[in-house]
Amino acid sequence: MDGAENYGTDLNIRRYPQWVVATAGGVLIGLLLLRRRTLPGVRWYRVVYWLAYRLGLTVWQRRTPPAELVALVEGPSAPPPGHALDLGCGTGTDTIYLATHGWKVTAIDMVPKALASARRNASAAGVAPRFIEGDVTRLRDFGVGDGYTLVVDFGCFHTLPEDRRLAYVSSVSQAAGPRATLLLYGFSRPPKAAPMHAGVTVDEVRHRFSQDGWELVSAERASAATLGIGVRRADERFELSVFQLERLSS
Repeated sequence: MDGAENYGTDLNIRRYPQWVVATAGGVLIGLLLLRRRTLPGVRWYRVVYWLAYRLGLTVWQRRTPPAELVALVEGPSAPPPGHALDLGCGTGTDTIYLATHGWKVTAIDMVPKALASARRNASAAGVAPRFIEGDVTRLRDFGVGDGYTLVVDFGCFHTLPEDRRLAYVSSVSQAAGPRATLLLYGFSRPPKAAPMHAGVTVDEVRHRFSQDGWELVSAERASAATLGIGVRRADERFELSVFQLERLSS
């Protein structure tokens, strides 16, 4: 099956007039400012994602898997299909791609609306991955299990607040099997208008993951065209990076 095939037809996105989109964007930014003053126990990234899906402002939606994942799964050195974990799966594009190529996939996301679309998309594609509603920083609490040989994160880690990033690394490390591969995507230069902190650097990835037995194999720029962002010079503005790591110990 061609890696460019559409794996996310049911995006469930409504179209709004520009003033509605602008107002909703203002609400998201307002949430960013509000979170610093009140309700410190609320995880605002959960609120932001929930609202974004409700309004259809999911600019990160992709209809095809990223080139690096396709190269890993279909390239000359492709590993045999095993168990894969898709973190922050959204509407299931990467989950479905892996499932159609023989992988047994577990996918997790915190937004029910995204998961509902993912399940419909998977059904339409004739595959049945396991979808879980939960928090990627507490995988064990949601029965995700362990022994995964491939872990994929397209834009999940880089939106987590600082105080949850170590928990994420620990959670993913517990789920990954020996010699597992992790493909991690994130902005090195996040959009200034983003409604919450987002961004990740090579140094951070190397530092955080090396403490839990991971080796950074490569760190490269990826094309923002993968995101389908209709922004001029998106590659230079956002600097989307892909990090490939290998688990050295269990």
